[in-house]
Amino acid sequence: MQTLVAYVENKPGVLNRVASLARRLAINIDSLTVGPTENEEIARMTIVAHTDEKGAHRLEASLEKLVDVLLAENISERSLLERDLALIKVSADQQSRPHLMELIKVFRARVIDVAPESLILEVSGTVDKIDGLLEVLRPFGVLEMARTGRIAMTRGSDLLRPPGAPPNGAETEPAVKAS
Repeated sequence: MQTLVAYVENKPGVLNRVASLARRLAINIDSLTVGPTENEEIARMTIVAHTDEKGAHRLEASLEKLVDVLLAENISERSLLERDLALIKVSADQQSRPHLMELIKVFRARVIDVAPESLILEVSGTVDKIDGLLEVLRPFGVLEMARTGRIAMTRGSDLLRPPGAPPNGAETEPAVKAS
């Protein structure tokens, strides 16, 4: 697996162009998350691709050529933190609930909804942590699950900044567009 981060213009069609590019390169995307940054005109994509280093380099170079991409970088070999978020609906009758609550505590998940025959849990963490929780919940009956996909950030002062971004968190005035 290779993890790439791309800063892109926050406008319609960009996600489609990035996904289409990966398809043309025959690279399978395992996870693709996108959301706004501290600058509402820029979005950050985290792309986890099922490819080798050579394939990731091709994807990175091709992303850089897209007009809407401000910066693309493979961060797989850097020191980074990755997280995923999952909502899991699990069957929970009155008899199984106490045991479930102990498991939920061990995995540091939170119960966010309680119904007579089910619970909805929220858990964030590494992919392995969420997969581990799913495995221990399966005997109780996982009724439904939704995952966000991975987000990643390099550790410490290793910053990824798109061109024109202020250095080290400095504030700037919002860009004014000419009419």
